[in-house]
Amino acid sequence: MDRKRKSSAQDSPIPIMNPSSSSTSSADDDNLPPPPSMKLTPPPQPTATTTTSLRPRLLSTPQNWHHRPPPPQIHQYFPLPITLPMDLPHFNQMFYPPNFTAAGPSFINLNNPPHPLVPPPPPPSPTSVGFLRPRRPRRNQSRPPPEGRSPTITPPFPWSTNLRATVHSLNHLLSNQIGAVSGEVQCRRCERRYTISFNLMQKYNEVAAYITNNRDAMHHRAPKAWLSPPLPTCEFCGQENAARPVIADKKRSINWLFLLLGQMLGCCTLEQLKYFCKHTKNHRTGAKDRVLYLAYLALCKQLDPNGPFDV
Repeated sequence: MDRKRKSSAQDSPIPIMNPSSSSTSSADDDNLPPPPSMKLTPPPQPTATTTTSLRPRLLSTPQNWHHRPPPPQIHQYFPLPITLPMDLPHFNQMFYPPNFTAAGPSFINLNNPPHPLVPPPPPPSPTSVGFLRPRRPRRNQSRPPPEGRSPTITPPFPWSTNLRATVHSLNHLLSNQIGAVSGEVQCRRCERRYTISFNLMQKYNEVAAYITNNRDAMHHRAPKAWLSPPLPTCEFCGQENAARPVIADKKRSINWLFLLLGQMLGCCTLEQLKYFCKHTKNHRTGAKDRVLYLAYLALCKQLDPNGPFDV
């Protein structure tokens, strides 16, 4: 192969450059356009408008970005295994219920009761059987009189007993020929004081009939007729609804039976009515209409212990 290449090179004639032809060729070369440059030109730089158009749209401005803290590092610590002394006495009773042990549930042994540190379960209450417990009656408890005060007093009236806020029964009054009960009143117009009397049986029957007929509608509260009772007419000036009962300053000297027969217990203050309920072992907390209702029933019960006046 090398020999053939050498022979071909020797056989080919060497061209002879003609000076005239070189001049003509140089003139032609001047008329030809310049050859293209071999240098690589960089691509045109994009303008500002092109840059903004190619930039991806941001969902929010940097001012609205929120800094998110890095997630907390969770370190898991695996404690060393703890070996418990299983052979200690009463271990099962200290760490397990009476019917459970370290090996699992077991039956309760009646011969070996549980450890005293673990109390037995309480017995079921009787209210959880499924029936309702009956409502217990109201307790009538009164405080004993303070030291230095006698439980008995001198009866202020013939129809009163030696106990505070207590009157005799109808049988006792009628057997002692007490058929009328008197009391003192004062006119609110002329301010005259005088004494009036009520027939015992007549006025008592009116009060008892009113209670029997209207007790269900009272709902353990005194009606308006008892809260604002109509007063007798003055015997001197003739003014209607003017004779107001005179109530003693000392509560133990109040004429309770006279106020009951005249249906004027509503003229008493709340403190005076509470005093009456206190010494008759009745509930004395509440509004005036409730305490007044209890006072009417308690006085009727004192007059007729067998009547329908239970509180």
